[in-house]
Amino acid sequence: MNTTLILDHWDDLLRLAASVTARRVAPSMILKRFSVSSKSSNLAKALREIGRIERTLFMIEWYSSPSLRRRCQAGLNKGEAAHKLKRAVFFRERGEIRDCSYDSQVFRASGLNLVVSAIVHWNTVYLSCAVAHLRQRGRYIPDALLRHVSPLSWEYIKSHRFILLGL
Repeated sequence: MNTTLILDHWDDLLRLAASVTARRVAPSMILKRFSVSSKSSNLAKALREIGRIERTLFMIEWYSSPSLRRRCQAGLNKGEAAHKLKRAVFFRERGEIRDCSYDSQVFRASGLNLVVSAIVHWNTVYLSCAVAHLRQRGRYIPDALLRHVSPLSWEYIKSHRFILLGL
């Protein structure tokens, strides 16, 4: 870790952080600016050193906190379930958008998102009705358990063979 480089560029780093915090510049714009440059600037090197410190601190917290690992794994599982649902719905083109124009690609991707959102909405409504029905019949269903139920389930759709011709 090169602390001298960080200290030498501390004022520039603070200005950069203030610009990002005030939303005067997007972090993606900063990264683009650094990547366009043919030679690496000292400010970019100082940011890289700070990134190494942040990664080290995160890894220490990761290894010492089982609850953080569980939270991260739950987020990864949720994201993977959403991708799995999208792949299941969008099987006709084997998950590839082959349209040439940008507008057609956006249209197709928006259609996929609309269908997936409709499935998730239906599952959410159906699950809440199912839970209400079971509770009316005297079944005890703790609210803490419902946190682990996901509306991203799609296995029942297999029997209906979703074919999205227009997407």
